[in-house]
Amino acid sequence: MKNKEKIENMKKIMLHLHLDGSLRPETVLQWLIDEADYKTLGFENKEEFLKTDRNELLQKVKKALMVSVDCRDLNEYLEKFDLPCKQLQTENHITQATYELFEDLSKQNVIYAEVRFAPSKHREKGLDYDKIVEAAIKGMNMAKEKYHIGGSLILCAMRGDNEADNLETIKVAKRYLEKGVSAVDLAGAEALFLTSDYENIFREARNLNIPFTIHAGEAAGAESIKKALDFGATRIGHGVRCLEDPQLVDYLVKNNVVLEVCPISNLQTKATGENHPIEEMYRKQLKVTVNTDNDTVSNTNIINEYEWVLEHTKLDLNDLKQMNINAVRGLFIVSEEEKEQLIEEIEKS
Repeated sequence: MKNKEKIENMKKIMLHLHLDGSLRPETVLQWLIDEADYKTLGFENKEEFLKTDRNELLQKVKKALMVSVDCRDLNEYLEKFDLPCKQLQTENHITQATYELFEDLSKQNVIYAEVRFAPSKHREKGLDYDKIVEAAIKGMNMAKEKYHIGGSLILCAMRGDNEADNLETIKVAKRYLEKGVSAVDLAGAEALFLTSDYENIFREARNLNIPFTIHAGEAAGAESIKKALDFGATRIGHGVRCLEDPQLVDYLVKNNVVLEVCPISNLQTKATGENHPIEEMYRKQLKVTVNTDNDTVSNTNIINEYEWVLEHTKLDLNDLKQMNINAVRGLFIVSEEEKEQLIEEIEKS
């Protein structure tokens, strides 16, 4: 059996995946058509928009959603979230997007996924935090029932948002913890808004006993990871720049801190330069996992990520299987019994 077939058949875990960065372009186009929203794609009037060939419109949507091959950095990468956030402002859209993402994951043999998003970004039409989260939980549960995929939601506080909004994200996470929500996160422009500025947010998360991961060591260096660990993060989003500090690497290894690595995204944002360090990280016994970050923005999926690893490193299918086991160990709010069941599924695949 060829590697691609083996990868497709492998049972997989996804720890790091953004909802708004993973919308189906076809769905976004249909939303624009339904609302006769011609301005978003640069048309001067509705008639011109509606008579344009659908495939041409789809290409325009993809251009708006997907990063270019010459992406400069994380800040440019984050610009691709403008259109998704604009579209995810109703309960129906949020529910549909979440359902479709879990459906897509199930077809890639993902058996458990933690999908994250920032409720604060979906309030432009008056939705409150509870309605936003409930809409996402509804879509996830519909997909779980139909496709027998496991999963939960991680709610993101945002770098650059005001503290009141971020604290509200923590509070709503507590209200829905173990009812669809499993953890909180800090996302956004890491180099512009330092991790150290968000101590109050994660003090509140600790006080409420909410587990959390933090994006760190992507656009900023090892100090960002250290600060996330100081706050109490038990997982690190990306974390690829940990190699800049050997003592930090030792700490991460000794404490079994799971790293949510996203190879293709890391290369696109220039977090790692031209040579991704995933193999070096893995060889140093770091608890590496492979994720996509954003399926649509990065124009990828988990199959592509695994293929990239096999093509560009000396890691093999057994190493990928071990990374999935690492991911199981890092799952939030999942019992040890459930984790053992997931590991058994992975080992048999």
